[in-house]
Amino acid sequence: MLHTDIPTRGEVQRLVGEAAPWSVSIYTPTEIDTASPDSNRIAFSNQARAALERISDGAARAALQEEFDDLIDDEDFWRFQSNSLVVLGTPERVRTYRLPNRLPDGVFVGDRFHIKPLLRATTFPQTAFVLALAEGSVRLVEVGADGGAEEMKVRELPDSAADHARKASLSGRAPKGRIQGTEGRKLRVRQYARAIDRQLREVLAGRDVPLILAATEPIDSLYRSVNSYPVLVAESLTGNPEQLSDAELGLRARGILDQYYADELAELRELFEQRRGEGRAVTDLADIARTATFGMVDTLLVDIDATVAGSISETGEVTFGGDSTEGAPGLVDEIIRRVFQADGRVVAVRAQDMPDNATAAAILRYTP
Repeated sequence: MLHTDIPTRGEVQRLVGEAAPWSVSIYTPTEIDTASPDSNRIAFSNQARAALERISDGAARAALQEEFDDLIDDEDFWRFQSNSLVVLGTPERVRTYRLPNRLPDGVFVGDRFHIKPLLRATTFPQTAFVLALAEGSVRLVEVGADGGAEEMKVRELPDSAADHARKASLSGRAPKGRIQGTEGRKLRVRQYARAIDRQLREVLAGRDVPLILAATEPIDSLYRSVNSYPVLVAESLTGNPEQLSDAELGLRARGILDQYYADELAELRELFEQRRGEGRAVTDLADIARTATFGMVDTLLVDIDATVAGSISETGEVTFGGDSTEGAPGLVDEIIRRVFQADGRVVAVRAQDMPDNATAAAILRYTP
């Protein structure tokens, strides 16, 4: 399986809000052939050298070089990679993220991190969890972007509905005065489902990764009635999950996950067109920068591959120009930062998925 470290929404918001002299962002496409990790190491080493050449402060350059050299020398780190590596460094600290998404290479040096490509991983993580749920068993399976699947051990999950009810089976008669028969069984299964949800709440907290349910009726509906995880996918995997291996669950989940993301994009584009008719959607960068400055942007769509040089004043005026790869990350990154500051949502997509082939598109909270 791919080895991933996908940042949570909270982490991304903190990264976007950070400002420090000599903030270095390095994006390295990586191969996952663990038998020969040196190609990844060499590619990153060349990028790190290019970043260091842009740093004029001697002390900052020496501190970053020491951190980069330490990372380059870490053989275990390079043995376990995903499809892309993101390294965000300052003279005080270096953070790494191994992403399942295939991102273009890039080196950025400025007073903020270049975050936009990283957002692709949080928008479409390409990973999922499958909850294989039946009355007689439950397991949580993590599905990687490469289609690999592996059971994830969850502490204190009940073994079965009967185990949770402390009974030999759910078929026995209930004591006098208690709900029994079909209603009694339904009650026990819902309690079992609630116990599972309670344990998953701790394991999946802050993950923002889709959860796909593999279950048959009535336990499918019963679990959904008590679920508290916000990213439970509406479509379930069909068939008896007890008869499906982890690999089979992972393979079937891939199709559901792809459709889930396609539907999400289609809904966003439809909402954009609806809001445009109401005067609450814009694609001009100057308009987006101004509305983002005043906290008007609810949802921002950005072209993950586009970089626009420029800056935004405190009052929202745009100045185009300069080379963003040599200095500040760029105009769109600053818009993203301001949208996050106002608790807006940012969705990074490919160029072909952008409305009007724009660099950015904003759905506004109200009419300007």
